Amino acid sequence: MAEFGSQQILKPGLYVVATPIGNLGDLSPRAKHVLGQVDLIACEDTRVTAKLLTANLIKKPLVPYHEHNGPVARPKIMARLAEGAKVALVSDAGTPLISDPGFKLVAEAQDAGHYVSAVPGPCAAIMALSLAGMPTDRFLFMGFPPNKTKARQDWFRAELRTKASLVFYESAKRVADCLADAASVLGDRQGAVCRELTKRYEEVRRDNLGGLAAFYGAGEAPKGEIVVVIGPPPHGDEGDSTALDAETLLKAALKHMSVKSAAAFVAELTDVPKKVLYSRALELTKGD
Repeated sequence: MAEFGSQQILKPGLYVVATPIGNLGDLSPRAKHVLGQVDLIACEDTRVTAKLLTANLIKKPLVPYHEHNGPVARPKIMARLAEGAKVALVSDAGTPLISDPGFKLVAEAQDAGHYVSAVPGPCAAIMALSLAGMPTDRFLFMGFPPNKTKARQDWFRAELRTKASLVFYESAKRVADCLADAASVLGDRQGAVCRELTKRYEEVRRDNLGGLAAFYGAGEAPKGEIVVVIGPPPHGDEGDSTALDAETLLKAALKHMSVKSAAAFVAELTDVPKKVLYSRALELTKGD
């Protein structure tokens, strides 16, 4: 495709278009142009995409395309491509195919010989990496963790020996439990919780995993969209340790919790009895 210009005419084919992750001003001029020129837009939620189009004075037919309706919707979109239509694929926010099922549509379109292009732009995972202050020479994007504790711990355990920063999305209501599981499995690594990126209340909180778990476990669940970044194992750490030292976790918890709450919190993450942790917490806070 030629260099972008205001009069550019699109080829028939599939266009993977990145959309804002929060700030509507992040929709690029090229993305706006493409969305305004296509015949059809496939999107996760037609209501969300309709708001974006309305804000940019664009009116186009929308069809839902997500993991639940993919097997039914995909053949219909492929049929439109076969007719010579120009189709855009967007997600609710950010770059399509990053933690969504768009790759199946792209693969089928490529295999069928259709023109496929992408309009790059916002991506929450990449923005979080830019802000977290963790090594970026190697990173692993992990999508969303499992909802259940045991499955989530196994999910982290599978990456004990991964010498890369780990990046994943998590819901606000589960982030405290998720961080606690990460701390119990991965140890005292550095982490960052990146919240509401590009929005008014954007926030990045950096600490070791125990400290982050204690902070988010001490109050109400945070609000907004969350990306978690966990640094790689410390140099020389091959990932043999499978549990965070109770003393370290207790000290971190006491920064944000009462003695009683900190002892109970750490007891849930370790094999150390709550009474023992309570006594140690009293010693650590003596004189404060």
